[in-house]
Amino acid sequence: MRKPAFRIKPYKHPWLKFVVRSKLSGKWERKFFRTKAEAQTYVRLKEIELLNQGKEGATFPSSLRVMAQHGADKLRPFAKTISDAVDFYVNHLEETRRSVPLRVAMKELIDNRSLSGASKRYCYDLGLRLGRFCAAFPDRTVAEITTAEVDDWLSGLRLAPVTRNTFRRDLRTLFSFAATRRYCTENPVVQTTKAKEIDGDVQILTVEQTAKLLECAEAETLPFWAIGAFAGLRRSEIERLDWAQVDFESGLIEVKARHSKTAKRRLVTMQPNLRAWLAPYRSRSGSVCLPNLRKCIEADRKKAGLDEDWPPNALRHSFGSYHLAKFNDVAALALQMGNSPDVIFRHYRELVKPKEANRYWQIRPAAATRNKIVAMSG
Repeated sequence: MRKPAFRIKPYKHPWLKFVVRSKLSGKWERKFFRTKAEAQTYVRLKEIELLNQGKEGATFPSSLRVMAQHGADKLRPFAKTISDAVDFYVNHLEETRRSVPLRVAMKELIDNRSLSGASKRYCYDLGLRLGRFCAAFPDRTVAEITTAEVDDWLSGLRLAPVTRNTFRRDLRTLFSFAATRRYCTENPVVQTTKAKEIDGDVQILTVEQTAKLLECAEAETLPFWAIGAFAGLRRSEIERLDWAQVDFESGLIEVKARHSKTAKRRLVTMQPNLRAWLAPYRSRSGSVCLPNLRKCIEADRKKAGLDEDWPPNALRHSFGSYHLAKFNDVAALALQMGNSPDVIFRHYRELVKPKEANRYWQIRPAAATRNKIVAMSG
């Protein structure tokens, strides 16, 4: 005979006189009551509850029972339950519902960076690179993008390792930003493969090429060439430079933090030959560079016979190499260029002989060149 699910027994206590013992879900439970009638009422309610549960179980559709069993069998090797699977999928659905199209996230990121003080050039370049990625996945939301898709897309760019890693860095920034806005829960770029970067040989201009370039430069573009060659500013830093930042009295050029790649202010010493090249511009004000700079400097290079095989960062690399060979001070050069001493030592050491360095820092405007500058700029 089947034992009853509930047992009512007397209980010795000053005011609790009866106890109901039951074993539900494999665990013993006890409930205490003042009177036997209260205990019996509790038992009847619990028996009705058990009866209802039994009826619900009897009416549970067979298809759902089969589905549940099939799901439990598939999850068993992973030590997961149906509840685990449901919770995971519901989280995925909620994440997808919160997410936004890639282009929306990209615009929000660029707007955020712009309002945070990032330069127009940075925001423009960021938009170009992220725009290529968004164009490849036009109908996708942020939450739908997988690590494998990002990895395949980066590989398909067929770019040099450094450039590919630049795209990867920007994508990582995009998805990290999206995660802060709950458009995705994980950053799929983190697990992608980073291309191996192999340092190539730094290429510089010879003393003769530098002198020829300055000789052929137009008066309006000559400051760009002279500051790049003899102060080592990055091209983007020269393009944002104002004549007010060129202090002829102290002999210093100020690179403002908001114009610097490292977002740090620095002062660059003007060597005597640079001061000679810039002397005719001492009374100038406003921007150092022309609005249509790119076309103008390409024309200067063509005139000097340097329009083909122009080395990357030729002016800045030339400055670093000739400066280190002449002054032999890694720490000072690192401050001038806004790099770490390790970068300076790794890229510019022993590229130039001292004799050539002495010639480089003696490149000055000839009388004819000075007259041409004064005539064209005046």
